[in-house]
Amino acid sequence: MVDQLDCALDLMRRMPPNDIEDNLANLIDLVPDLCEDLLSAVDQPLKIATDKEAHRDYLLCDYNRDGDSYRSPWTNKYDPPLGDGAVPSAKLRKLEVEANEVFDIYRDLYYEGGVSSVYTWDLDDDFAAVVLIKKTQDSTKKGQPMKGTWDSIHVVEVQNSGNSAHYKLTSTVMLGIETETKQAGRVALGGSLTRQTEQTSEVSEANPHISNIGRMIEEMENTLRNSLETIYFGKTKDIANDLRNAAGVSLQRQQQALARDIGSSLRSR
Repeated sequence: MVDQLDCALDLMRRMPPNDIEDNLANLIDLVPDLCEDLLSAVDQPLKIATDKEAHRDYLLCDYNRDGDSYRSPWTNKYDPPLGDGAVPSAKLRKLEVEANEVFDIYRDLYYEGGVSSVYTWDLDDDFAAVVLIKKTQDSTKKGQPMKGTWDSIHVVEVQNSGNSAHYKLTSTVMLGIETETKQAGRVALGGSLTRQTEQTSEVSEANPHISNIGRMIEEMENTLRNSLETIYFGKTKDIANDLRNAAGVSLQRQQQALARDIGSSLRSR
């Protein structure tokens, strides 16, 4: 069973990221015994549902799923209704409500739109939480339609120890960009990036769990965004330039000759 799971996860890592949902469904059809393990191990693009009672959107993932039902962070109820669904303890539920309000403000400030959700669950004497953020942008320019999706999944495990707590954060960002023009045809870029960090922080009225977790997630998202922008998109641009120069060969030779002349002039001084 373990060998099958390792092979399945290895296969998923090699498949096109834009088709992850279809590929995962096909893989589960082939090995239905691995259904639960695959659903919990493979990160999928987040889906949006609406809490009809609270009139607010929330995100669906494996962390708020029980069977075929999903729990809303706004009303703490499952849809479709589930009588014995797992819910956090009363103390942890209070923290979950506060975290949802805080990260809703965070999402609005950093993303200017989208949907966020926070879910918590008890772990013996400690607890864990997941912070989800999804932003979809469909901006259409004349002759160049652009679509993009950003999914953030931040899972944090908290271990309390007196007046401090140890936080273990695992963050995954899934990014997809698609454009289509007559000149270039359809171009799609997509992928995911996962990073992990740990730290111990003081817990007090001035520094509650939500503040400590929020600072970690803010720093992690900035790091992931910079990595995507400078490393992955930069590498893609370098490869494209190696395959075909944007400027003509004659212009490139002129620029190289000019650079040599400038270098010679500077050395002769």
